[in-house]
Amino acid sequence: MSGIRLMLRLLAIQRVLIKYGLDEFVWATHLLRPVGWLRRMLPRSASSNKPLGIRIRLALEELGPIFVKFGQAVSTRGDLLPLEVALELSKLQDQVPPFDSGIAVELLETAFGSRVDEIFAAFEREPLAAASVAQVHSAKLATGESVVVKILRPGVRDAIDRDLEVLYAVARLAERYWDEGPRLKPVEVVGEFEKTLGRELDLLREAANAAQLRRNFEGSEQLYVPEIYWDYCRSNVLTMERVSGVPISDIETLKARGTNIVRLAENGVEIFFRQVFDHNFFHADMHPGNIFVDIEDPDNPRYVAVDFGIVGSLSTRDQHYLAGNFLAFFKRDYRRVAKLHVDSGWVPADTRVDELEAAVRAVCEPIFNKPLKDISFGLVLLRLFETARQFHMEVQPQLVLLQKTLLNIEGLGRQLYPELDLWKTAKPFLEEWMRKRTNPITHIEELLKSWPEISEDLLLLPEIAHRVLRRLVDEDAANAKGSHGSAVRTGRRHPVAATTVAGPTLLIAAVLWLGLDVAPAWPGWVAAVTGLVATIWPR
Repeated sequence: MSGIRLMLRLLAIQRVLIKYGLDEFVWATHLLRPVGWLRRMLPRSASSNKPLGIRIRLALEELGPIFVKFGQAVSTRGDLLPLEVALELSKLQDQVPPFDSGIAVELLETAFGSRVDEIFAAFEREPLAAASVAQVHSAKLATGESVVVKILRPGVRDAIDRDLEVLYAVARLAERYWDEGPRLKPVEVVGEFEKTLGRELDLLREAANAAQLRRNFEGSEQLYVPEIYWDYCRSNVLTMERVSGVPISDIETLKARGTNIVRLAENGVEIFFRQVFDHNFFHADMHPGNIFVDIEDPDNPRYVAVDFGIVGSLSTRDQHYLAGNFLAFFKRDYRRVAKLHVDSGWVPADTRVDELEAAVRAVCEPIFNKPLKDISFGLVLLRLFETARQFHMEVQPQLVLLQKTLLNIEGLGRQLYPELDLWKTAKPFLEEWMRKRTNPITHIEELLKSWPEISEDLLLLPEIAHRVLRRLVDEDAANAKGSHGSAVRTGRRHPVAATTVAGPTLLIAAVLWLGLDVAPAWPGWVAAVTGLVATIWPR
């Protein structure tokens, strides 16, 4: 983008910001600072009396679809934005006119190298829905299956690149001139948005996400994921099974059809925790527009998920410490919460546990004024992260994505059933998961899964042990030469070198032998006892 075009776009953005009373930043920029005195002479906008979150949302809607998408992404950063602003931005919905159906047909024919009537038995020209990045058409395969076809907008990548350049320019100005800029890190936020949007523009990646989620819930009575038709997918085209159901937000219809609302709400909580802890792969964009309900059996309603552009996962370490934090929090064991933050590496290792414990207690204790059923898991995470940030916690994107998803699940669940007690559903699940994680058998099973990699490393163990032993013996011999020359001359070797390596090596070998259940077992036990004695024997 040329400098003139960028300047004109920035001025247009500033006009919109002033219109919605967001001028505290505009007048601080280097573009208008020399004439900042004019601010006092201009009439105030009628919108300037509205709450900040509403003004930001309205401004983003007027600035266009990419800015709306950015607002949606920023709404997940509850760790950076005020809560009321984040919640308001989460209401943003794309209202974008569809692009011409003739162009859609042309894009399909280019992608597949065939005429559209050769690709599909039927293709509906009128789109079912349109968004800022893609639009969706209904179609039918030659084999008779009803499908939906998602097609990227033409030129969307170029348009996004242009608007990203503008967003970066605005973010740099904000970081330099806005008082809150250094804390909110707008350039970093735009960078995260760019990565997220890049993933959403690859429809093959979205198809892979859907296929993985479908495998994870194969045969589930709680969640259904549409089938992906890979022969009809390209980087800019996604074809999947057409599903039907009642939008999750249409509570009146759900109730009128006799849906078991309590079960539906509780299933939503269980689905979330199962995705995060059992599968370690969670749908991270579960807002009402992406969730439907299959009520063929109203007493056993089933969620139907669509739109898989954003998914998340956690490291095993994060899973463990997250579950531990939840359990410790609801037991009011604030020292345990603080220690878990340090042990997990979420805060620097030199953080004083007692100081973090006091800060966590001060923030979290008032939450327990409410009944447990009224406590928000998402807000608990938010409060913990806000507190830990005072101790230089670097919030990782996957944890923020998890927090946003949890807030969505809570919002949906309590919209369905205001008395929903998330803790009642989550506690037994988390306790059982922690029991499994700390069970020695689980560790052995993980060891066996990793055996192919371990076996390759073990082949190198004799050579490594020989080299280490040789080096240690040579070092001991050199040291002994200076102070105990007679010992060297008689050929005696220092015992420390051998036991330093031999003990732990024997212990490792014993664990592997016993873990693999190799018969006979006695060599493993002999190696274990010998290794233990060699390791702890006084030197």
